Amino acid sequence: MWLPIPAAEIEGLPDPGASGLRYLHWDGGPEFPGDPARCAYYVVPYMKGTEIAVRPLAAMTSVQVVQTLSAGIDHVTPGIGDLRPGVRLCNAKGVHEASTAELTLTLILASLRGVPGFVRGQDAEEWRDGFYPALADKSVLIVGYGSIGAAIEDRLAPFECARVARVARSARTTERGLVHALTDLPALLPQADVVVLSTPLTPQTRHLADAGFLARMKDGALLVNVARGPVVDTKALLAELESGRITAALDVTDPEPLPSGHPLWHAPGVLVTPHVGGSTSAFMPRAKRLIAGQLTRFAAGEELRNVVLTT
Repeated sequence: MWLPIPAAEIEGLPDPGASGLRYLHWDGGPEFPGDPARCAYYVVPYMKGTEIAVRPLAAMTSVQVVQTLSAGIDHVTPGIGDLRPGVRLCNAKGVHEASTAELTLTLILASLRGVPGFVRGQDAEEWRDGFYPALADKSVLIVGYGSIGAAIEDRLAPFECARVARVARSARTTERGLVHALTDLPALLPQADVVVLSTPLTPQTRHLADAGFLARMKDGALLVNVARGPVVDTKALLAELESGRITAALDVTDPEPLPSGHPLWHAPGVLVTPHVGGSTSAFMPRAKRLIAGQLTRFAAGEELRNVVLTT
């Protein structure tokens, strides 16, 4: 079992003596901890990028499970073709909902209430009072209504929003109400004051927020991206930002990391955070619980959770 966290730091792992499992620690360093061909369960290093994530996959001829510690799997999919048939790929559903939803609300509130301007004012010793928008009475559209999208709506509930609309790949009904299909976006976008992107990156969602999508947003609306950078067409977004028609708050960008000199840094009406949606104190305890629970089920021959595809 290749783990990015030392086994001694993960409470609840199956006992190696009783289970026959052997734990090796690898967090993306240049040297592998053992022979990749003997790895049965690979937990991918967190936030180390595609190159590191897929590096051992071609040599993992005995692997049965590839477990990410992220909600998305786009960083490992380039290496999936190197795996033998029958390998289960699991994501980290349940690990990032709290942190990502918290940051989403932070980005919405900070953008609407003008917090970046206040920080700049403090640096310049300027008292920038005024009248600013509230989240109360706003209409919010969540595009990508999985577990993270639902967690975002949970945290919107106390803020007296006029409406929360939900969009996913296909329509369904939840306890909170109707989830619209992606095909309904053209009709929903003009009604939203805040549009939140929390969808996984797939061929279907790459550049989902393109020029046409952005043009349908109402004047003065806020776009919040906590999904993946390429879900948004950066060139199209820059055109809208520079016109002053909409604003944006981005935890993810394309390219990423955002290089020095990129126009997004200084585009009007944009707040950028450095992909920290899941990087909080809430991550490690949830990641450890996920690893321990999954390996306990694996050792017992039980069905794993969060299986998103089987090769």
